Amino acid sequence: MAFNACFKGSQTGNTYSLDQVIYRDTDGGLLEVEHDMEQLGKRSAAEWKSLFESRCGTHKWPFASGIWGKKEWVLPGIADEDIISLNEGWTNLFFAQRLGAHLGLDDLWVKLCGNSHTGSFKDLGMTVLVSQVNHMRKRGVPIKAVACASTGDTSAALAAYCAAAGIPSVVFLPGNKISVAQLIQPISNGSIVLSLDTDFDGCMKIVQEITEDKSLYLANSMNSLRIEGQKTISFELCQQFAWEVPDVIIIPGGNLGNVSALGRGFDMMLELGLIAKKPRIVVAQAANANPLYLAYKSDYTRFAPVQAQKTEASAIQIGNPVSYARAVKVLKKYSGSVYQVTEEQLSNAAHLADRTGLYCDPHTGVAIGALLQMVEEKAVSRKERVIVVSTAHGLKFSEFKTRYHKQELAGVKAEYANPISECPADTNKVRDILDQRLKNIAL
Repeated sequence: MAFNACFKGSQTGNTYSLDQVIYRDTDGGLLEVEHDMEQLGKRSAAEWKSLFESRCGTHKWPFASGIWGKKEWVLPGIADEDIISLNEGWTNLFFAQRLGAHLGLDDLWVKLCGNSHTGSFKDLGMTVLVSQVNHMRKRGVPIKAVACASTGDTSAALAAYCAAAGIPSVVFLPGNKISVAQLIQPISNGSIVLSLDTDFDGCMKIVQEITEDKSLYLANSMNSLRIEGQKTISFELCQQFAWEVPDVIIIPGGNLGNVSALGRGFDMMLELGLIAKKPRIVVAQAANANPLYLAYKSDYTRFAPVQAQKTEASAIQIGNPVSYARAVKVLKKYSGSVYQVTEEQLSNAAHLADRTGLYCDPHTGVAIGALLQMVEEKAVSRKERVIVVSTAHGLKFSEFKTRYHKQELAGVKAEYANPISECPADTNKVRDILDQRLKNIAL
């Protein structure tokens, strides 16, 4: 069967080829990728499930990727040889049994999206976007480079995929606001890196202005090609549970493209009959960058950008999210709620989870911090299947974790700090320390 997709304006109905360099409709709204659902529906749900299962674990290009194993639902028109994949997706579902028991939950899982090539879920969308750019350049579209504004993870993904494709990349980062691990990734992969004396929102303004020159292609999540890759998190979650739908999904939110992506994924599965119910989608925001939370408190009757303050969850330190309208639409459809989490709450939540075998970045700490509030409010029940989406790998935030255990995070009482015990090379003194510390062990 021939499947196809295009860009479409949600309000006007205008359509555009995916080969066009375009991000907004004539009314200023962000474009969506529209699939020919009638054509997709000519295959039964059972046939789609069988096809997707047959690709799981394969080494046949490009289907080993969790994204390209669902190629017909993501970017159906691209030739396999144009795809730029680093075997992203198919990330582990960590059964958080000890953390769940501590919280009174029997069925708690963490989707480790940071177990990816560059250490974050941004790889899922970037493989789609860079593959499409590669496809366009081969067909003569004069794109000189791909550019993004970033607080770290987007730039790492863009740099890696562009390097694999041999396409120049340009990265705008807020000066002195990201971790060394995040900064060094695009530098190592050969990006042109510009550190701007502003925050993420300022970088976002600059990159939108720069990419008005269509020879520079915009790679931020206002480009809905990114959303197409990220929506596969929804597909994977259901497939990993034999096509059962989780009850609750908690995801950290900054620019909010990930929230709309989750919704799009579940929308497709519902329409094509692979699932029959909806999950509840919960967005967790850092209290220092909480415009969606503030809008939620007014039942979305008021939205105003905020001046995002410093947060350890730097990737979501965003005061004016470009995908706000998309996210609200999803939250209304999926019985959604929004929580805000303070710096102390996110720091302690991340390290509480670490005590049970995880190694959490601060953004996952925001999501777990929201879960702790939900448990306290009895907004989630013991038997519900709860998924926390972990968006990045903790190793990218070793400075944060080191400062936590040294109790050097400003304004944070580190409840789970684990200091190194300095001791002479004396067996009796070693034994004394061990006796004392083993006696005081807690989760």
